Amino acid sequence: MPTPRQSTRLGHIDLARKILAIAHERGMRRGDHLPEQLLSELCGVSRTPIRSAFKILFENDFLTWREEEGYFLELDDAESLLQAQRRLEEFEQSLAQTILTDRSLRRIGEVESVNALMRKYGASRHMVQNALKVLSQDGIVTQLPGRSWSFQPLLDSPRAQEQSLNFRMAIEPQAILEPNFRLDPKKAGVLRLRMQDMLQAREGGIGSTTFLALDTDFHSFVGECSGNQFARNAIIAHHRLRRATQRAISIPDFRLRQALKEHIEILESLQTGQFELAADLMLVHLRRSRTVRPETVNRGAPPMVRGVRA
Repeated sequence: MPTPRQSTRLGHIDLARKILAIAHERGMRRGDHLPEQLLSELCGVSRTPIRSAFKILFENDFLTWREEEGYFLELDDAESLLQAQRRLEEFEQSLAQTILTDRSLRRIGEVESVNALMRKYGASRHMVQNALKVLSQDGIVTQLPGRSWSFQPLLDSPRAQEQSLNFRMAIEPQAILEPNFRLDPKKAGVLRLRMQDMLQAREGGIGSTTFLALDTDFHSFVGECSGNQFARNAIIAHHRLRRATQRAISIPDFRLRQALKEHIEILESLQTGQFELAADLMLVHLRRSRTVRPETVNRGAPPMVRGVRA
């Protein structure tokens, strides 16, 4: 099993976690029977997804199965149950990150079947499918008819970064000018405080990774406030892709500080209702990204593969 990382809870994996949580709450121990109908009622789902969750638990050696009797707990105590819950909660993101890394290194193709990924990673169908669902939430893969998945273009070359920046210059300023743009003052205030705190760091003390996370939060927030649902969804999805594919890189300290100040200036304009000014400032902010060297042109999406042609 890949090294665990905190993950999104979804699908049958989440249901498997709930089953373990119920077993923990009821003080169940090794050898105790897990009644399918009772768990169906407690989890508020039909018996079919409960069976799928049982299979995941069985594949991870958390349950045993006896013909004509059902599934039985294979964990000894409360601590074992808690550890099992954490493993399930964290598994998909770990596998998802492995798949993403292999795709960025061209170890897997643009289109892959679930069966091929199962063989490559030695994972169950449920695990692979849920890892792909995690990636699909970030707009990285799309399910095709049948059991295949298609990877979307990644920000892994100067050309892709340039196209990303062009897309952002076209859509982000316009999102601010939408008639129904509504600023969330509480979130805007929190973002501004985070930026001001970051600016207090000593020279050279702003971490690129920390900055990049705040950068995507800021631009996603602007998208969230747009009254145009299509612009909103496109901006949020694009910055999820940036966050998912970004890597730690060296960005000059002066540019980090300049960008933070530009963010704050845009927020100030939004907070005072000067939307046209905010849109102009956003466009200038994005254009200035072109003044930095090519590998940081999209701050947060450096080339993931060396030697890739633009």
